[in-house]
Amino acid sequence: MNKGDLIDKIAEAAGLKKADAAAALNATLETIADTLKAGQKITLVGFGTFDVNYRAARKGINPSTQKEIQISDKVTVKFKAGKELAGTVDNKDLRTSLKAAADKKKKK
Repeated sequence: MNKGDLIDKIAEAAGLKKADAAAALNATLETIADTLKAGQKITLVGFGTFDVNYRAARKGINPSTQKEIQISDKVTVKFKAGKELAGTVDNKDLRTSLKAAADKKKKK
């Protein structure tokens, strides 16, 4: 699903015009980004938590050349699914299809 598809689903579920759904989604995403940029955590009970994390500089290996490279420090965003979201996603049908896809990939 891409952003346009998500806007369509939101508009349909909330009974909104697509333009209104797009404005609401854009405002939500902008607010999340601004809050994280300020170093604050966002907790949506039942859905999950967005937080920022500092990653120190480290040495790595370029897989193409096998040469050592320096990876600079940076701030990353992490998301931890809430209990309700995790429970909704963890269903037997999805687990079975994802397991089959992983097994098929291993065989290649």
